[in-house]
Amino acid sequence: MADFLPAQSARIRMLDVETGTITTVFESSTLFVEAPNVSPDGRWLIVNAEGGLWRLALDPAGFGPDGFAADGFAPDAGAVGSRLERIPLGTTPPLNNDHVISPDGRSLLVTARDGHLYEIPFDGLAEGVGPRRITAPHPTDDRFKFYLHGVSPDGTTIAAIGGGLNDAGAWVTNVFLVPVDSGAGAGAGADAGSRPVSRPVALTNDDFADDGAEFSPDGRTLWFNSERASDGVPGHSQLFRLAIAGLAADSPGEPEQITFDDRVNWFPHPSPDSTRILYLSFPAGTLGHPANLDVELRLIDLASGETRTLAALFGGQGSINVPCWSPDSRRIAYVDYPLGASA
Repeated sequence: MADFLPAQSARIRMLDVETGTITTVFESSTLFVEAPNVSPDGRWLIVNAEGGLWRLALDPAGFGPDGFAADGFAPDAGAVGSRLERIPLGTTPPLNNDHVISPDGRSLLVTARDGHLYEIPFDGLAEGVGPRRITAPHPTDDRFKFYLHGVSPDGTTIAAIGGGLNDAGAWVTNVFLVPVDSGAGAGAGADAGSRPVSRPVALTNDDFADDGAEFSPDGRTLWFNSERASDGVPGHSQLFRLAIAGLAADSPGEPEQITFDDRVNWFPHPSPDSTRILYLSFPAGTLGHPANLDVELRLIDLASGETRTLAALFGGQGSINVPCWSPDSRRIAYVDYPLGASA
């Protein structure tokens, strides 16, 4: 579990990518929240904390009020955009910060610390009730773990990172497609252009560190970050995309590099209207995606190729690990972790 530094807080914020306006919708110095998702109807934020999931009601007219409730994480049905409500998870194992909302808004797809993926109803589970486990134990590697980052627009397929041991005994990560339901196979998702699978399929199979795999809104492309272009520089992750529609499982195609700079770039998130890519940019030389660094939220315009910085913040791990766009492609949700007085 993450811990606060002295005099640190966690702020959930909404940023208007057109105007640059930032609204703080929640702040706490005692509950370490991470990784916001916006629900498909724009009414809720989902975050994780303390191994569980929490939700925050958003103002439907403006995606949050002008202020925030400090440490206001007690359930309060009458509050809008001010109180966090813990989602009951029954007997679900403790979760990490990789979670998404199904496209129909009916369920939460989550990663547990045991390395398995699970499906939970959006409103949670009653005491003593367990989730539906999506993944099976790996046949040969008992340390293998999945980390989900996206779901196809038809809801049939998860974009995930699979981590396990290579032949030399080193930990490696690759990009996978994982069926939400093992019965989802031939024909499913054809209208959306996505690539249905009936079992987990590795789209990369090498020793390069990959992470943050997420579907494009049409389901035909995966975006992810990888060190495959690092030229031996440790940790030098850049953004890539991989066409997946119509490709055979044994011929996944070649990833295309999108960013080319000295910074360390993570977690690409396509906007719902397919026009822009949000990502988190760490300082040059960063290893992995640690917390408590000066980082930037950056935006790529896919039509022009131009990149601009939306915000500079103190954060990193937990800020935008998962899809975080509002459904109108106007706003993004993120978490920062300022030290001292809020600004």
